Amino acid sequence: MGYLVPSATDIAGELDRDCGVSVHVQLRELLRTYIVEASKPGRQLPSERDMAHRFGVARMTLRHAVEALVEEELLERVVGVGTFVARTKMDLTLKLTSYSEEMTRRGMRPSARTLAFEQIPATARLARELQLEEGQGVIRLRRLLLADEEPMSVDENFIPAWRVPGLLEGGPPSSLYNVLGERFGLIIEWGEDTIEANAATPSIARLLQVDVGAPVLRTERHAFVSRSTVDYSVSFYRADRYKLRVPLQRPGVRARRVY
Repeated sequence: MGYLVPSATDIAGELDRDCGVSVHVQLRELLRTYIVEASKPGRQLPSERDMAHRFGVARMTLRHAVEALVEEELLERVVGVGTFVARTKMDLTLKLTSYSEEMTRRGMRPSARTLAFEQIPATARLARELQLEEGQGVIRLRRLLLADEEPMSVDENFIPAWRVPGLLEGGPPSSLYNVLGERFGLIIEWGEDTIEANAATPSIARLLQVDVGAPVLRTERHAFVSRSTVDYSVSFYRADRYKLRVPLQRPGVRARRVY
């Protein structure tokens, strides 16, 4: 959002008040064309006053057109700052795949910055989550995950150390689940996720490059091999880049689609 506010003269087209189509609908479509063809995600829209003057309409008429595009998620409002071209939100579909696999599938370039890779003693909470005794060794991997160099999530994984002897010697893995499967024979078979809305703490906000208090999606995962928890993780996703997608099926009805 560091762009200069563009001028409304950049928006091509004129209103035709004799064509029988309402002014706010014409204006909405001119703005749509500008957003799709001449702007880019994250760029600020010209000011309301500038656009109203450019097209000779009341600001209420302009707001009607802009609000329609906000509802379509082509635009997004930032209170006290302005209106911006929305960035496409990615579906946070719950799958037992690695982050690198998922981003590559979406045509994005995944990368990660390791924040911690160490062995720690299990706290009371980690012992409970990982079915260990308090004080037993746990491998902690904390990373900032990026796509096309933009921060997307902060992930922290905890793995029983006895399951992965020598893991620390090889350096941080680029794909954790691949290493667990190929090197240690730990093929993740199933898992459980708990998702809730949180407000970004100062440390999470700094890493994700969002405002303190901005909405984030907090995901807590238990990943299992047979009935044993092999990976317990907590992730914070940018809510402005993700939306949750949950396929549903009525019990007892055979699925007709492959998700």
